[in-house]
Formats: sequence, C-alpha cells, structure tokens
Amino acid sequence: MPLPVELPEPFHEEMSASDSPLIGAWVSAGSATNAEILAAAGFDFLLVDAEHSPYGLETVTHLLRATDGYGPARIVRVPSNDTVLIKQYLDLGAQNIMVPMVESASEAAAAVAAMHYPPRGVRGVGSALARSSRWNAVEGYLDRASETVNLTVQIESARGVANAAEIAAVDGVDQIFVGPADLAASLGHLGRPRHPEVVAAIDQAFAAAAKAGKPVGVNCFDRAQAREFLAAGASFVLVGADVQLLSQAARNLADEFTQKGSNL
Repeated sequence: MPLPVELPEPFHEEMSASDSPLIGAWVSAGSATNAEILAAAGFDFLLVDAEHSPYGLETVTHLLRATDGYGPARIVRVPSNDTVLIKQYLDLGAQNIMVPMVESASEAAAAVAAMHYPPRGVRGVGSALARSSRWNAVEGYLDRASETVNLTVQIESARGVANAAEIAAVDGVDQIFVGPADLAASLGHLGRPRHPEVVAAIDQAFAAAAKAGKPVGVNCFDRAQAREFLAAGASFVLVGADVQLLSQAARNLADEFTQKGSNL
C-alpha cells in the first residue's frame, strides 16, 4: 500500500496558527542552493518571484522541491493575472499564489476563479498528471483542492489603492499585499517609497484590508520602516531577498578589505 501523502498547510493556516506576524524573504536568484539557505535560516515564509526573476515553470518546480523539507511556507508570485498561467503554477504544486498589479474587484475575482475548479472557478482539471495532487497520491484531492490553496493579491498602483476596499472584499481573496516600489512609481515618486504620499496610500490600503477582515502584508527592506509597518498592523512582511542579501554582504566585505582595510 502506498503511504498517504499530505500537502503543507496553505499560507492562511500558517498565519492563523501564529501568535505574531510572519517574516519572509524573496527567492529571486533562481538558485536552489540559495533557496535552501533561506529556508534553513529561520524565516516564516519565502516568496518565489516569477514576475521579476528569470524563472520558467521548471525553475519554480525545482525551487519548491528544494525547500519542501524545511518548514517555511512558500508563496509563488506569478508573472501576471493570467488564468492559464495560474493553472500551470497550481499544477506544478504552488499552493500559495500571489497575483501582481490587481487594480479592481473584477480583476481580483478573475484571480479567484483561476484558483478553483468548477463550479466555483474555472481551473482546468489535470491533477492526475500534476504535482499539485502528487500525481493522485493525495487522497481526495479534487474534492478538497480549494482547501489547499491560498490567494494573495497585490495592490501596487494608485488605481489599486482607490479600489482597495472593493478588492479586499472579494470572496476568495485571502490576503492583500502592498508593493511600495510600484506604488511610489504610480504616484509619481519613482524610487521614493517613503514619500509621505506613498506612505499615506499604503495606510489607505492597510485600512481597507482591516475593514474587510483580511490580513495585509508589505515588502520593505528598510528595517526601521518594516518595524513601522508591523506596528501599523502588517500580518506578514518581506524584509530581504537572496540577491539583495548576497549583494549587500559582498559589497560590505569588499569595501572593508579594499578600502577601509588597506593597512592590514
């Protein structure tokens, strides 16, 4: 008899079980080794970024496999709000999906539909051929597939913030995630995510999520500001990325020994 296979808990279950906000890091390099290092470092969750990183479906599959045994939840950010793409990412075993640049309730509803099989949604049925069900090793997968997935939508534009209350209220949206960098660009403050207008827009998105009873997260590599977001009610915060951490550490080390340490 084959052993029963159980999938990891979806992200919203991880949050419900935690007494404190969840802290995560981006997996952006495409390296399974880097992903494993982050998975073993003590973060609560990892975000595998297929929007801005050089990832195909095979790379994302390898990254999920490389981090399977370590504990942190894995969220996969898809490149766009595309039903076919979302189906493919779900089938390769991504349970927690983040959809970027959602600007309206109708766009959020389309993402929700892509996450679920009929009659609730429009997800194509191919689980017997897919890693999502571990090739039918997960007992009763089709009947409870909706219980195994989680949807985060990103609000990262002026239009998205204006419609934040309607987006957050969509049934099937589990979390809201605010992207300060794109939001700053949308508001005319490219590269200045701490501009007061940007901070005010983030506060507006936070308030909309809270009113809808949905957890809200944010990306912030500035440690002081990350703590401010946590104090403001963020339920999950991304505080670093594999490429950013490596780049920063490498530059600091090179600077120490090639400039400051020239008299060694």
